[in-house]
Amino acid sequence: MLQNVADDPGALTPEELRARYDDRLRETVETVGAAEAAREAGVPREAVDALAAGGSPDLTLEEAAAILALPADAPDASAIRMEVLDDLMMGMSIAVLDVETLESELDGELEAKEIQQKIEGRFPMTLSELALVQQAIERRKP
Repeated sequence: MLQNVADDPGALTPEELRARYDDRLRETVETVGAAEAAREAGVPREAVDALAAGGSPDLTLEEAAAILALPADAPDASAIRMEVLDDLMMGMSIAVLDVETLESELDGELEAKEIQQKIEGRFPMTLSELALVQQAIERRKP
């Protein structure tokens, strides 16, 4: 899903990675239609329309997962969201990163406690934050 949008996410900038997320979401919106995507996923129609038009609207991981879960053969939104978060945690383990080190890798854009809460799924994570965190983790992997 979102964690697999690039062969080497660490080689991309967070902005490039975010654009890849948008492309993946756009594919789903084009498949099911913007009206259905907004209605069924519970995402504001303006955001879905912006996505369909090539934009990069503010979306949370939860909203993105709801969109990606729309095709009949897709996992449910909760499973998609948890898979992305699990991938971040596994990546931190492989890269031997703790949240304090990750905070420093992000130049303080997110605080360690905030990173931990978002990766654990206790607070919403935007797709831009996801791109920032995923890129930093992937960049540090051996």
